[in-house]
Parts: sequence; structure tokens; C-alpha cells
Amino acid sequence: MSKDWKTRTKLVHEGIRRSQYGEVSEAIFLTQGFVYDSAEQAAQRFEKAGDDEFIYARYGNPTVRMFEERIAALEGAEDAFATASGMAAVNAALTSMLRAGDHVVSARALFGSCLYILEEVLTRYGVEVTFVDGTDLDQWRAAVRPGTKAVFLESMSNPTLEVIDLPAVAEIAHGVGAKVVVDNVFSTPVFSRALELGADVVVYSATKHIDGQGRALGGVVLGTREYIRKTLEPYLKHTGGAMSPFTAWLMLKGLETLDLRVRAQAAGALAIAGALEGHPKLGRVLYPGLASHPQHALAMRQLEKGGTVVAFEVQGGQDAAFRFLNALRIVVISNNLGDAKSIITHPTTTTHQRLTDDQRAALGITPGLVRLSVGIEDAEDLIADLMQALEQA
Repeated sequence: MSKDWKTRTKLVHEGIRRSQYGEVSEAIFLTQGFVYDSAEQAAQRFEKAGDDEFIYARYGNPTVRMFEERIAALEGAEDAFATASGMAAVNAALTSMLRAGDHVVSARALFGSCLYILEEVLTRYGVEVTFVDGTDLDQWRAAVRPGTKAVFLESMSNPTLEVIDLPAVAEIAHGVGAKVVVDNVFSTPVFSRALELGADVVVYSATKHIDGQGRALGGVVLGTREYIRKTLEPYLKHTGGAMSPFTAWLMLKGLETLDLRVRAQAAGALAIAGALEGHPKLGRVLYPGLASHPQHALAMRQLEKGGTVVAFEVQGGQDAAFRFLNALRIVVISNNLGDAKSIITHPTTTTHQRLTDDQRAALGITPGLVRLSVGIEDAEDLIADLMQALEQA
């Protein structure tokens, strides 16, 4: 396919594999295995499968491969491997490259399940993990050492929307030979340039903006062809975290409208953040697109937009936050994000519930903090809904 195509064209046409029937919409190949013309062909394919040859759905599938090629073209990656969920992608991206005795440095501000993998899973098998304040470059410099295998971070953190200086962290990591693994969900594939800015491996929960309509779980890991095929693929082939063909078809359909949806969501998020800032019933309003955000200038350099999520603190703590959430009429209460529908959650009691009070306090997750994922509804309607709910908080 053409590398000169713009984003929206890639999102509709990259990776297409048409059968002999010439279908317009991508075909769903619902099969777990494939038939060979001869025993010799089977033996040859197991020894070295070609680019358009498949063995078993856990290894690869034509529909899944279309999704992988399309998202790789969007991200500017050499290759990609699709997984059963976003957390399967995070786990595989890290575990496939690590072994007992290795050292990892990670930003402290992470989604709860990412923290679990780093704090519980990796350390259980002998990997040493050091946590730092991701926005403090001196802490990164002090934590890495010769032999550090990888650094891990969310390019925009969940839920307090800290933005990390990716080129600077990448320079520090590469100085000691470490790989940079980035969870890029909040930055979105539309606004991100993570590989260009120094990341070696990029991870997405496709459940979020890529599907964008609350239908299916999925994930994807992107990087060099050597990493994807020689490090990641063997791990996923044998541990079974592959994406289903039907899910891949849904993700392909989601990609077609991804750019349109995410840009509309980001525009809505900026309007909402501006309307909320300074409200007498709110404390902090966190949105990288606002000039008041601590990393606003950095966010504009790295992403150009502030993303699709706004976080804000309802004064009065958890009780007031719950009254606010329960009074909403359009915005729904759920723990997903990146959906066409606007979704709000209370991190202290949901996504970051397993953390201790001290851990949440260190991350700025207070009892009054709520996280709003802005959908594609009319921004004026959403603002009116938020304002009437605040009156009841």
C-alpha cells in the first residue's frame, strides 16, 4: 500500500486482503486452522510461513492480519501483533523481553492492572522493578543503570493525565541500552507519534478508541519486525493471548472512523474542560489541552491535542462525587474510556481501588476525583448535563 496516503485513507484501505469473491467489507475468517495441499506444503509452512500463509489461529489469521497491518501503517511501525485484550498486550510486551535478574524502570502513575503486572507478576519471577515520578527526568536518570533492560510508562497517565517527556526518557533509556515500552492508550493512535519520539514498543488497548463503541476486548503491540516476530510472537504463540477473528473484524470497522471520532472527542473534551475550569464546586480540572495543565506545552509538542479524557475534583470528597455521578442524565457511569458514548468513573472506588490510600494520594487520586471520557455527543449537551449534576453535588 502507499506510504503517501493520509491517515484517514490508511484507516480505510491499509491491509486489505480480498478473497476470490472481491468483497467490499473485510471478510471474517472464522477458522482455527488451515488446510494444506500436501504434507510437503504443511512441513514447509511450519518451517517458515510466508507473509500470506497461516498455520493456526493462535499464530495468525487473515482477518487478524488485516487489522495488524492497518494499525501498523497508522502508527508507522514495521509490524504488529494483535492480542485478546489490552492487558494481554502489556503483559506480553514486557514479559516476552524479560527474564529473572533483569531490571525495569517504570513510571509510578499507571493503570491499576499495569501496576499489578510490574509489582506482582514480574517481581514474582525475579525481575527487579524501580518506580519513579514519570515527569521528573532526574528520577529517570538516577534509576536507570547499565543493564537496565526496559523502561515502561503511560505517555499520558491514567487517571490524572500526566504527560511524560517521551524523547527525553527515550534518550536516558537508550543511553544504557534499555528498550522503551509505552502504553499509549490515552494519547490515542491518532495524536501519537510515540515511535518517532523514541519509543521502541507501543501498546494499545484496542478496547478503547480503536473499537470505540463498547463492543469487544482487544489489544495490540507494535514495534520493529525483529522484535514482533522474534521476541513477542513466540511468547504469544505459546501462551495463547491471540485476538479472535471476529474481534479483529470489529476493530477494522472501528479503525475506519477512528480519526473522525477521536478528533471530535478531543474537541469536545477541550470545550468541556474550559467550561468546568473555575467552577465553584470543583477543585482541580486536569486536561492537557488547558494552559493551566502542568505539562501543557509538552503535550502540545508531542500530541498537538489534549486527548479525549478530562479529570476533575468534585469538592466535598467521595459523597459529593457520588451525588454528582448519580445526577448525570447523558453521561453514563462505567469504567471504560475512548467510547462514542461519554463515560465517567470514580477511580478511587473502581480502576484504582486496589491501591492503598497512600499510593492513591501519591498519585493525586483523591476521593473527589472523577475521570470523564468524552464521547461524540454534542459538547453543549454534555456541558449542560455536567452543570446540572454539579448543582446537585
